[in-house]
Amino acid sequence: MNNVARKPNANEESAFGRFIENIKAAPRRFAETMFRSGKPHSDRTRSTFVFGNVFLHLHPVRTHRWSLRWSTTWGLGIAAASCFFVLLATGVLLMFYYKPYPDVAYLSIKDIHFVVPTGRFMRNIHRWSGNMMVVIVLLHMARVFYTAAYRAPREFNWVMGMGLLALTLGLSFTGYLLPWDQLAYWAITIGANIAQSPREVTDALGMTQWFDVGGLQKLILLGSEDVGEEALIRFYLFHVMILPLAMVLLMAVHFWRIR
Repeated sequence: MNNVARKPNANEESAFGRFIENIKAAPRRFAETMFRSGKPHSDRTRSTFVFGNVFLHLHPVRTHRWSLRWSTTWGLGIAAASCFFVLLATGVLLMFYYKPYPDVAYLSIKDIHFVVPTGRFMRNIHRWSGNMMVVIVLLHMARVFYTAAYRAPREFNWVMGMGLLALTLGLSFTGYLLPWDQLAYWAITIGANIAQSPREVTDALGMTQWFDVGGLQKLILLGSEDVGEEALIRFYLFHVMILPLAMVLLMAVHFWRIR
């Protein structure tokens, strides 16, 4: 018995037609959401739209044609911000399975690698995004410096950028201890000893008993003289709460003052 193909009825054809029309109208509707009262035609209305839209705020109302070229900024700022948001997303997923206790921290990393579905992939994305963010932020700072984009009236934004660089390095450093393996242990031990190195100067000046800045820095990092449970808890708290919140705050100010 031959199978006869069923012809679509009028309702199915109209539904499919509406779907195609909605796809075609998507760019126009997106533009309407950007300009809800019509496109601006004066400097005042352009300024109003820029101040009320975070995407339009990234560029001034008036700009030189050459400044819109890709080679002007290489998109390094947006790339660094994208890496940070990828780190946030993958970090939240890893927090569901990571246990910040010395007895089980390393085992939880092994579980993420070999037991949790796509856990190894998520951790690798998190690690490589962190490495890429450090490199991109350094390149971004170099681009701003060598193009003299830090000069007036952008001095304040340059200071914010320096703060973001410090936070980026801090996030990378604090995340290094969390796997709780030999590489992490000795890397943090070396970092803590570097933080304690000003004690050599205070010892030479005979000031250590009154002003031990090196010992204070090491105590803030580790919570004790050696890398242990206190250090792991502190690094975890800095990595997942304090530094990310500070990063979001400075990024918001940095983007607002981007001009």
